[in-house]
Amino acid sequence: MKLNKKALRYGVGLLSAALLAACGNGNASGETNDASSSEAAEGKTELVFWHGMGGSTGEALQSIVDGYNESQDEVFVNAQYQGTYDETLTKLRSSASGSQVGADLVQVFEQGMTFMIDSGLTVPVQDYVDETGFELGDLEENLLAYYTKDDTLYSMPFNSSTPIMYYNADVFEAAGIEEAPTTFEEIIEISPQLIEAGVEMPMSLTIYGWYIEQFINKTEEDMYNNGNGREGAPTEVVFDQNGSMLKALETWNKAQDEGVAPNVGRTGGQAEFVSGQSAITLASTATLRQILTEVDGRFEVGTAYFPALDAEDQGGVSIGGASLWMIDSEDEAKKDATWDFIQYLVTPEVQAQWNADTGYFPVNKNAHDEQVFKDNLAEFPQFQTAIDQLHDATAEDQGALSGVNQEARMHYEAELERLLNNEITAEEAVQNMADQTNAALENYNATNNQ
Repeated sequence: MKLNKKALRYGVGLLSAALLAACGNGNASGETNDASSSEAAEGKTELVFWHGMGGSTGEALQSIVDGYNESQDEVFVNAQYQGTYDETLTKLRSSASGSQVGADLVQVFEQGMTFMIDSGLTVPVQDYVDETGFELGDLEENLLAYYTKDDTLYSMPFNSSTPIMYYNADVFEAAGIEEAPTTFEEIIEISPQLIEAGVEMPMSLTIYGWYIEQFINKTEEDMYNNGNGREGAPTEVVFDQNGSMLKALETWNKAQDEGVAPNVGRTGGQAEFVSGQSAITLASTATLRQILTEVDGRFEVGTAYFPALDAEDQGGVSIGGASLWMIDSEDEAKKDATWDFIQYLVTPEVQAQWNADTGYFPVNKNAHDEQVFKDNLAEFPQFQTAIDQLHDATAEDQGALSGVNQEARMHYEAELERLLNNEITAEEAVQNMADQTNAALENYNATNNQ
């Protein structure tokens, strides 16, 4: 296994960062299952699978793993919870820096894609797709597009989501609003009606870098040069040159100044919505079931596409969530077994159940024909919004790639927070974001000889 130890050393300062992951993983809790069953694995090829799914989502994943282990007699998968997405990636970096990776398969969130490619730790799943004739046409094109670079699919999408808009349909009806807004500007316009209908705030909006990135995505402008980092390693941001970041920050700040979206910080947003304080919030599609459970029928929850900043913005949304990366252990039997397990994870049956248990998109389109998927959609019709939004996006909408995406997102959130606290202007916030991210890019590229 070829290790890019420069890439592994880079980012040590980020290892303690506690970021919200794009699909609600950030505050997950669960127990690490480090003790594999020697008896269960005896005579079989044992795989160690590191993941970042805690709580009920982790239980759903373990159920899938158990189903695979029981379905055949040649492979035993030992699934081990490593904490949040960031903590899982941290564990991988720490393990690999000593030249011995402790896993055969690792779940890594989308922001870690460039690092994973540059690290030299992995074997692209494209190699096994080509070798086995695996039918990628059965999988969602836009999910595959995110994890594809230079015509190579590096990892297998597994738990993917997009952000959508949630709204209180009862308040909207009382306010005489018949259609959900499609832009941030429309939300500002209807806010007086929502307040008159009885909410304390029209919108509760979490300070979250993922949303900033999505607003820019909607403008159809790039965040980095070199084709948004997909045509080559990015060397600088371009959001300060094309005006997209300034537009996003000014619109967000206007919403706060006019009392539309008061500052609820980095942890607020969803709580205000489910309590009825706000009429609108933005959140991952993967939190739909949780939101419905917390609202508990007190009002009707409506869902709509993630809003653009204004009517001029016609772009789509990019995915969040995580994918599965094969570690290049140089053990062919283990790699073959890992590929077999990956194929199992994306079968229609497994994906339909995973969707029903968690709310993540089914990766396999044929999962839509499974009865469990149909039953879940009948019970939670709001999830159709997420599916439609995914299908209305294009491969070109699938986000920026860089080795500093994690760090950059922290800078975006910090500077946005300073703006909303009236410490700096929108122009200063954009400049600070650009300077900080460009410095991180320079460091990363120098470390990795880009």
